[in-house]
Amino acid sequence: MNFLANKLVKAFIKNKSIAPLPSRYVKNMKNAENFRRLCESKISKPIVGYKAAGTGIPLIKKLGEKEPFYASVYKHNLISNNSRVRINKNVLGIELEVCYLISKNFFKLKSKITKNNLKKFITHIAPCIEVVGYRQRKKGITCFGDLCSDFGANVKFVIGSKKKFKNQNVKKLKTKIFNKKINQSVNGNTNTVYINPMNSLLFVLKKLQKDKIRYKNNFYVFTGSTVGVVPILGKGVYKGIIDKIGSVSTKIS
Repeated sequence: MNFLANKLVKAFIKNKSIAPLPSRYVKNMKNAENFRRLCESKISKPIVGYKAAGTGIPLIKKLGEKEPFYASVYKHNLISNNSRVRINKNVLGIELEVCYLISKNFFKLKSKITKNNLKKFITHIAPCIEVVGYRQRKKGITCFGDLCSDFGANVKFVIGSKKKFKNQNVKKLKTKIFNKKINQSVNGNTNTVYINPMNSLLFVLKKLQKDKIRYKNNFYVFTGSTVGVVPILGKGVYKGIIDKIGSVSTKIS
């Protein structure tokens, strides 16, 4: 397990790929989460946030899981709006998400995080594009463990313009991601994200409390895709729009 974790960590840092992990590390979510934690413990690069993954309720039911999971997001995988992302054949696709910037004061909270006290810790809200893929030479998703064991399958996060959080409604907002060059367009809705993005945010923060995670800076929470995993059918600019939240773009090459 330690040998494989070292190999996957090296692939993660150097943007390389390895042979698929043995099934015993991915089929069971408890094993997959333990493997993810082991890998994350070996990385010295700074963490800038956490992502919710597997937030589509139909997918949760289809794969026989009870809830999503979360994974750490590292600074070297966070890039600014309109940045270029180079992809390889292990990329699964592209997602459009709502992300939140959370105050570090959250970690001083001595009571449990709830819907009632959640909002006072949110400083900003923004649209985000996530490019998802493996560090392993495999395709598709057969179980949540496939994604979880491989750092949550996050490749890059592109954040659009941040707005100060003023209790913006994120329920039932129309979303869209498209590439004009190849005439590809996919519509979505924020309510596909584990009921809604605020609920997904609460899920992640509860997990951070449960796992006794501590962080000294403000941090991002990426709440999950509003359009599912959209296949990247060609190169060029992909632009995502979330109604009332804003837009975000990345150039895929």
